[in-house]
Amino acid sequence: MLKYDLHSHSTASDGTLAPAALVAHARAQGVDVLALTDHDVIDGIAAARRAAAGTGLNLVAGVEISVTWNHQLLHIVGLGVDPANAELIAGLEGLRQFRVWRGEEIARRLEKRGIAGTYEGAMALAQGPAISRTHFARYLVAQGHVRDMTKAFDRYLKRGKPGYVPGQWAALADAVRWITGAGGQAVIAHPARYNLSATRLRLLLGEFKEAGGAALEVISGSQPHGATASLARYAQQFSLLASVGSDYHGPGQGPNEVGRLPLLPAACVPVWADWDGFAAPAQA
Repeated sequence: MLKYDLHSHSTASDGTLAPAALVAHARAQGVDVLALTDHDVIDGIAAARRAAAGTGLNLVAGVEISVTWNHQLLHIVGLGVDPANAELIAGLEGLRQFRVWRGEEIARRLEKRGIAGTYEGAMALAQGPAISRTHFARYLVAQGHVRDMTKAFDRYLKRGKPGYVPGQWAALADAVRWITGAGGQAVIAHPARYNLSATRLRLLLGEFKEAGGAALEVISGSQPHGATASLARYAQQFSLLASVGSDYHGPGQGPNEVGRLPLLPAACVPVWADWDGFAAPAQA
């Protein structure tokens, strides 16, 4: 039985392990199929592929694209993308440029509150091309402004707080098109985190399916009790495949551990069901 984890992050975005170290850690945890899905970048895929070669771990080239849908931030994972696809590269470059501007604006707003050096500090922690609120939060913790990451977001970086800068990310249809055009499958990441009403969730799933979306992340590293059964029913209702992913960001970055995921409900069709060379594991 193969162990799949189709949502993870490296230092190419806001993870704390370099791509090669992430691959080694995932293999040590017994993962057989790992997707590297960094936020809005594909820069870590080549190094991850090199590290996975000959280890027995199958590396899936992926990405997690930031999307604005009905004034709400969503994340769409792409699995099995071609990192050389021109349209995908161009779309992600636009998001990278916005991240740079947003990072500068976050720093300006925090400096007005008397916290200096945040942009340079966040960039030093980023290590890769993508700067995010997570890097600012880590800097605030490291400098002693707050006790932990949760406090950093609650006090400075969440909506309505002094360092919050609203984002205008990719349109849902554009993100799905970039992924499918690059030969991949589009997946709605951790849907239970968005606190959508049943009506809004059904609206999202309908639009996603119409745009060419393939799957729903039925099992995520952290979701409320009972969410799996509900998400499995939505996947069936909208004829979506089911994915699993820890959303692992590295040691000490939250409770999620790579590869520690329950089996999909038996009624779900796994997103990997038709992948050549991958055998689907047994299900619950």
